[in-house]
Amino acid sequence: MLQEGNLTTNETCKIHDGILSPFLPIGYIFIFCIGLLCNTVTLYIFFLRRHTDSSMAVYMRHLALADIMLVLCLPVRVYYHNKVGPFYLCKVVGIFFYLNMYSSILFLSLISLDRYLKIIKPVWVFSIQKTKWSHMASYIVWVVLISGMIPFLTSNSLKHPCDKVCFHFHSKGTVGGIINLTTVVLFLVFYVAFLCFYVKITNKLRTMSMGNGDPKAQSRKKRVIVKTFLVPSIFTLCFLPYHVIRIPYVLAQMNMIGDLHSQQLLHILNESTLLLSALNSCLDPIVYYFLSSAYRKTILCAIQGKFKNMHALNRRRISINRSLTEI
Repeated sequence: MLQEGNLTTNETCKIHDGILSPFLPIGYIFIFCIGLLCNTVTLYIFFLRRHTDSSMAVYMRHLALADIMLVLCLPVRVYYHNKVGPFYLCKVVGIFFYLNMYSSILFLSLISLDRYLKIIKPVWVFSIQKTKWSHMASYIVWVVLISGMIPFLTSNSLKHPCDKVCFHFHSKGTVGGIINLTTVVLFLVFYVAFLCFYVKITNKLRTMSMGNGDPKAQSRKKRVIVKTFLVPSIFTLCFLPYHVIRIPYVLAQMNMIGDLHSQQLLHILNESTLLLSALNSCLDPIVYYFLSSAYRKTILCAIQGKFKNMHALNRRRISINRSLTEI
């Protein structure tokens, strides 16, 4: 029988966090503090310059909103770490966490698609590059993800001793397992497309002339290319390890990998890579800083206390194709 608090009865959950146990709460507290601060500032900046919306600004605003909602889940995750908590509270917060993680993935993909079109097809203007369509695409992302999370909200299987432990190894039925594995496959498709965008962007930048006769042109081009790799590098670091581990982990949740040692190892790997995924909420503002000159100038004005300059900067209307270094 399961009791409130830590599991200490005959039905004790035998899967535990191992060496990660003291580090997971510390890691999530760090991400919460940094992520909340950075994304609050980011949302302020994006809403400050809302009158100069571009498709990119729309996607970045939704991305920052997803990041800040994700970090707001973390205090509950820390409080109920390795504990039996209120079943539906833990379930709703867990679903909310994944909802915002996958919305971050999709908004980063839309940002990359937008940047790809602006650099590879600079003369063309596609519908999705107009703010009306980018708003619509953003709302569609939210509706699709919320709809996809409903089946997990209605499931309440408590067959495994670990199922009542919040944010822990939970058993999955066939339907839940298939949905999870399908999500992994879809992520890998998006990831391949994501890499293709940046390979083509890099090839295009290599062949572009950035100031004939300018001795600094080559070094400037190299800096632009290096900054271009920042987005796929962060995307790969934060999201690829989690989805690679996710396949055997879901199979273990479905009891297709049934031995306790393997389940224990997969749980530790899953928790480690999930922490990396949450870290993305702290790294996205770095992306904005290095790849968006308007965002960077606003941050620098704020740091230097030049608030009048900051507001003046954000009242200017900036061209949609102002710079290749704009995200």
